[in-house]
Amino acid sequence: MTMSTLNQVFADFVAFRRRRRVGPDGDKCFGDLRSPVPVARAYGWGRGKAIDRVFVERFLSARAEVIQGRVLEIGDNAYTLAYGGAKVRQSDVLHVDGSNPKATFVGDLSRCDHIPDALFDCIVLTQTLQFIYDTPAALAQVHRLLKPDGALIATFPGLSQISDPMWGPSWHWGWSPRQATSLLQTAFPGGRVEVETLGNRFAAVAFLYGLVAEEVDMEQLLSPLGTCAFLIGVVATRSTGAADTTQC
Repeated sequence: MTMSTLNQVFADFVAFRRRRRVGPDGDKCFGDLRSPVPVARAYGWGRGKAIDRVFVERFLSARAEVIQGRVLEIGDNAYTLAYGGAKVRQSDVLHVDGSNPKATFVGDLSRCDHIPDALFDCIVLTQTLQFIYDTPAALAQVHRLLKPDGALIATFPGLSQISDPMWGPSWHWGWSPRQATSLLQTAFPGGRVEVETLGNRFAAVAFLYGLVAEEVDMEQLLSPLGTCAFLIGVVATRSTGAADTTQC
């Protein structure tokens, strides 16, 4: 973590402490959330589970049947192992930094022609595409890397902080359900594309303020009321047809 990041975390913590109050029943609360300063800009990391990860992990758990065979994940293979389990025959990791000890392939997802075609049964791509400017190229590569009937399971941000000094400067995109559907249908011609909105307004606001899962009411966080595109979850399956010949 850089010194500027540490300074920002400290400033956010001071602002948070000034706003924090104890309710009449002894419960901890955060005031009326009218302050322009969030509790934290780094998604709550270091204080608990980031709220977006609650929805990412629930989506992966619900669609875990596609995480099987030879699986590629970006950055590390934590979700592959957690949700694929014994169904995973081989776990691979793609990372832009060759010094990552978990990386079995090194490169940019939008320019990974060195990885053979049709190598993977599943690709796990969570909260990653927002950092890749050429999204269509990255999705074309994902399609190329999957075997026929192989599946991409992915999550994209809909609403998010982008002021975090570590990730904000690299952030290019946020998605709507319609945008995600169009991108995936273009990248997976003849395939099957399933798109799901994840989260509600309470979750989105809590995340924008930098609260973590341990600090909010889980019933409210997971409520079906006030649904909005906080996150987008997708499963896209490559066609088994002979005419499926998309080029990157």
